[in-house]
Amino acid sequence: MDKFIAHILVVDDDEGIRSLVKQYLNENNYLVTTAESAETASEKIKVVKFDLIILDIMMPGKNGLDFIKDHKKKLDTPIILLTAKGESSERVEGLEIGADDYLPKPFEPKELILRIKNILNKTIKTELKRIIEFESVKIDINKLLIIKNNNEFKINNTEKIILEKMINNPGKIFSREDIGMLIDLDKERSIDVIITRLRKKIEIDPKNPKFLQTIRGAGYVLWIE
Repeated sequence: MDKFIAHILVVDDDEGIRSLVKQYLNENNYLVTTAESAETASEKIKVVKFDLIILDIMMPGKNGLDFIKDHKKKLDTPIILLTAKGESSERVEGLEIGADDYLPKPFEPKELILRIKNILNKTIKTELKRIIEFESVKIDINKLLIIKNNNEFKINNTEKIILEKMINNPGKIFSREDIGMLIDLDKERSIDVIITRLRKKIEIDPKNPKFLQTIRGAGYVLWIE
């Protein structure tokens, strides 16, 4: 699969539900990141702008309602709540404090997909830069393309996610952990390989990078301004 419809965060303390939802969404061309708690989800949304969050209400520690209360004022990402049959009061409270929809457990996967599509169709994303040009390089996120000195290089969806985040945060240092959260990958060596591959597509001299640089002991940064 080389193109995803949207990037979704699934937050549930039940590993079985996380795995099943991730598998089904992947099969329907959605990129999925998972979190086992509201606390973990809070860390992930610091470095990733997700298109949608699927959030269980009842979890140990902070629950789904706590997560919404903590973040909804600053978070414009739509949220679908997963609720148990007997949680009608929590469901109503969730909608009142900012959730966009809910789905009671157990649910049909097809219904989840329909609810996701309905919400995303209403979401118009205009705030992110999708095309950027600097010196002899043009990055077109929409077309998954980098043009350097009139030569075209395709980028895959993993590279797209990293570039989109960096393009919209020029000069910000992203640690390997930050990038790992973006693409749901925790192997540092694999992240280094992805960055090296991107450099070959962006830089005139990849061995002496001017734009996508390594900050020793900290991570990576994209300088485009």
